[in-house]
Amino acid sequence: MTATVTERPDQQVQPVSTMHRILARPEFGSLVGAIGIYVFFFVIAESFRSAEALSLMLYTSSTIGIMAVGVALLMIGGEFDLSAGVAVTTSALSASLLAYQFTTNVWVGVLFSLAVALGIGFFNGYLVMRTGIPSFLVTLGSFLMLQGANLAVTKLLTGQVASQNISDIEGFGTAQVIFASEFTIFGIDVWITVVYWFLFVAIATWMLLRTKIGNWIYAVGGDAESSRAVGVPVARVKIGLFMTVGFLAWFSGMHILFRFNSVQSGQGVGNEFIYIIAAVIGGCLLTGGYGTAVGAAIGAFIYGMTNQGIVFANWNPDWVKFFLGIMLLSATVSNLWVRNRAARS
Repeated sequence: MTATVTERPDQQVQPVSTMHRILARPEFGSLVGAIGIYVFFFVIAESFRSAEALSLMLYTSSTIGIMAVGVALLMIGGEFDLSAGVAVTTSALSASLLAYQFTTNVWVGVLFSLAVALGIGFFNGYLVMRTGIPSFLVTLGSFLMLQGANLAVTKLLTGQVASQNISDIEGFGTAQVIFASEFTIFGIDVWITVVYWFLFVAIATWMLLRTKIGNWIYAVGGDAESSRAVGVPVARVKIGLFMTVGFLAWFSGMHILFRFNSVQSGQGVGNEFIYIIAAVIGGCLLTGGYGTAVGAAIGAFIYGMTNQGIVFANWNPDWVKFFLGIMLLSATVSNLWVRNRAARS
C-alpha cells in the first residue's frame, strides 16, 4: 500500500505582493517621514511654500546629500568614516593653499587636492584592513590629525585661520562654473550641487542594484568572512569605499572653495555625524549590509527640510539638533522593525 502525500495549501510558497516589496524597501520609512515633514512645514509656515524656500532646501540637502552617498555606501559595506567632515575642509585647503602659495593655475591645486583626498581614503581603508582595528577608531584618529593639520598648516602658511582669496588666480572662473555655478529653472534658483547630487545618487543606485561590485558591497557588509570564503575581494572593496568617500569629500571641498573663494580651517567639524544621520534616517543599518543610496538622499532632504523649515516657521534654530536626534532614533527603530517584518515574511 503506497501512501500519498498531499501538499497543504499553507505549505505552498506564496508570491510576494508588490505592496509587501515596497514596504520592505529600506527607504520606505524615510520617504513617509519626508512627506510628513514637508506637509507639516508647508501648512504651518507660509514662507516655506515659496520658491526661495525650495531653493534653499535643495541646496542645503545637496551639500549634505553628496557626502551622504559615499557614507551610505561605506556603511552598507560595514564601515564608518568619522573623518569625512574634516576631509572636505582638507581638500578645499589643499587646493587653495597650493594654488596661492605657488601662484599657479587653480586646476593644479584642484588635481593636487584630489590626490590628497583619495590618499586619505586609501590610508583609512588600508589601515582598517591591515590592522583589523575598527574603522570607528581609525577614522577618529584621522579626524583628529586632519583637524589639527588644517589649522596648523593654514596658520603656518597664511598667518591666519583661513586661506587667502584665490578668485583672481588663473582658471578660477572655469572651476567656479563646474563646481559652484547657479542657474534658474521654473523660477527656482538651483545650485549645480543639486544636479551632481542627483547624478551621484543615480550612479550609486545603479552600481548597487546592477553590478557585481554592488553585490560585493552588500556581501562584505553582511558577513565579510563568508564573502572572503566565496572569493569576494573584501579588502579591495572596503578600501575602494573609503576612497569613494574621499572622492566625494574632494568634490564637496571644491564647491566650498569656489563658492566662497577661501576656506576656514575649522570648517567641517561635526558634519560627519550629519552624513551618518542622513544615511541612517534613509534606511542604512549601523551593522552593515543593508541600505540604499536613494534612502540616504531622502535622509539628506529631511535634514534640509528640517534645517530650513524651523527657520521659516520662526522657531528657535537651536532646536534643529534636537529634532535631528528624534529623527535618528525614530528612523533606527523603524528601520529595524521593517527589516524584521520583511525577514519573517
